[in-house]
Amino acid sequence: ISANAYCHRLGRPLVEVKGASNDPMSYTQTFLKMMGMNPHPKLARALDVLFILHADHEQNCSASGMRHLTSSGVDVYTSVGGAASALYGPRHGGANEAVLKMLQKIGDKKNIPDFIKAVKAKKVRLMGFGHRVYKNYDPRARIVRKLADDVFSVTGKEPMIEIAEELEKIALSDPFFVKRKLYPNVDFYSGLIYKAMGFPTDFFTVLFTIPRTAGWLSHWNEFLDDPENVIVRPRQVYLGRNNVDYKPVASRQ
Repeated sequence: ISANAYCHRLGRPLVEVKGASNDPMSYTQTFLKMMGMNPHPKLARALDVLFILHADHEQNCSASGMRHLTSSGVDVYTSVGGAASALYGPRHGGANEAVLKMLQKIGDKKNIPDFIKAVKAKKVRLMGFGHRVYKNYDPRARIVRKLADDVFSVTGKEPMIEIAEELEKIALSDPFFVKRKLYPNVDFYSGLIYKAMGFPTDFFTVLFTIPRTAGWLSHWNEFLDDPENVIVRPRQVYLGRNNVDYKPVASRQ
């Protein structure tokens, strides 16, 4: 669906791929071929690893949305649609796109010190650093950084990688960020890999959605198999004023 939507968007004919029975292509090679892109084994492996790393990750925003929607008894397609909508947000699945825009805005390594000052002054946000679960270096980020070199050996080095590496180096040595446990997360380098492979920036979230659908469906199955799968209803604690007298609309300020 994703590959066909991409081709349709660009006005390209849809690509039907049939792997030879004696040498079938991998899932990711087939996907790249259907996208009209280079199904090089190194690129396919990089995409495969990224898909595995993004397949599931605890009770994140979209997974929680999947479970909440499923608890109402709605069909699985609606649940997946709601989860995908949550993933689209820049604080969730759109984070690697936000990283790329940040690096583009920095533009050059010489501009990093001024950017760091702006981050500390809360004038701009440092994207791709920090995580709600990991309070040290995201283990997935180490894997993704190594993948980048494999991808660049095929596609050529992505120019913005030098800005990313310098930004990481400065941030990891600055007490301001170390104290706040702001380390690179999985989104910091993944966007650069996707860009080097030729994916458009606004397609990054789709690349997140493809593997995460497996995670969502796992949550869906788990919820349905639970005999106590009552509708999700978080408790809300009222913190407003008490004993407030009613005032007619005309007399309100």
